[in-house]
Amino acid sequence: MNAQATPLKYRSIWISDIHLGTPGCKAEFLLDFLKHTSSKKLYLVGDIIDGWALQRNWYWPQEHNDVVQKILRKARKGTEVFFIPGNHDAFVREYVDHNFGDITVAREMIHKTANGQQYLILHGDEFDVVVKYAKWLALLGDWAYGICLRLNDFVNNVRQWMGYPYWSLSAFLKLKVKNAVQFIADFENALADVARKKGVNGVICGHIHHPEIREIDGITYCNDGDWVESCSALVEHFDGSLEIVRWFSPYSDFTSLKGSEECDMSSSQTLGRLKSMVSFKL
Repeated sequence: MNAQATPLKYRSIWISDIHLGTPGCKAEFLLDFLKHTSSKKLYLVGDIIDGWALQRNWYWPQEHNDVVQKILRKARKGTEVFFIPGNHDAFVREYVDHNFGDITVAREMIHKTANGQQYLILHGDEFDVVVKYAKWLALLGDWAYGICLRLNDFVNNVRQWMGYPYWSLSAFLKLKVKNAVQFIADFENALADVARKKGVNGVICGHIHHPEIREIDGITYCNDGDWVESCSALVEHFDGSLEIVRWFSPYSDFTSLKGSEECDMSSSQTLGRLKSMVSFKL
C-alpha cells in the first residue's frame, strides 16, 4: 500500500498485535498507516503493548512513543477509540470499563456495521490453550518467536538492499508447519463457535498474527492480523463491507511526530506512566 496525499476514509478500523516494546514491531509502517487513514471508530484489539517483553528488557524507541501519541491524538480529534487488551498487555484488563485519554477499555465488545451485521470483538487469547493452561510454554514460544522475527528483519534488510519488497519469513514458515496450520484452523473454529452462541453474525479478533476473512458455517470470521509480520488491519467501508488492508508503505515520506503538535504529552511522561503500569500490573 503506497502512501496517499489524502487520508483514506473508513467507517471503522481494527488493528492488533502491534507489540510496542519489541524490536520486531513495525512501528514505521503503522505510523504511516495511521497518518494516511481516518475512521469514525478505531478498535485496538489487544497486544498493543508487549508487557512480557518489557519485563524482560526495556525497549522503547521514539517511534513506539509516536504510535501512542498518534492514537491519543486521533481520540482527541473525535475518533472513537476502544482498547480491548490481549495477553501481552493483560495488565490493562484491571482498567476494563474505564476511560483513559478518551480511550475506552473493554474486555470485549459488539460492533454493528453500516449494513446491520453484528460482530463480537475480542483479542482471542482465551481460546489459545497454550496461553490459558501453560503460560511458561507460551513465554518460551514468545522468546523463540522473537528470534524468528529478528531473522525476519535480517532477511528483509537483504531484500530491501536488493530492491525487493517486504516479505514475512516468519509467516511463511508458520504456514509450512502442519501443527501451526491445524492450530490456526482450531482457533478460527473456536472463535466462530463463540460468535454463534452469542447470536451475532461474526467475530473480529487478533492474537494469532494471521489476517483473514472467511465464512465458517454461516459465521464471518475476521482476524485483523498484526504489525510484526503482516502489517495489516481490518477496515469497514461506509457500506458495511469489510476488507483486510496490508500496509507495506516505505518510511521515506513519513515526518516524525517528535517536536510537533502531535506530541502534547512528553516522551518522559508517557514512558513514566507506562513503566509504572508494566512494573506493578503484570
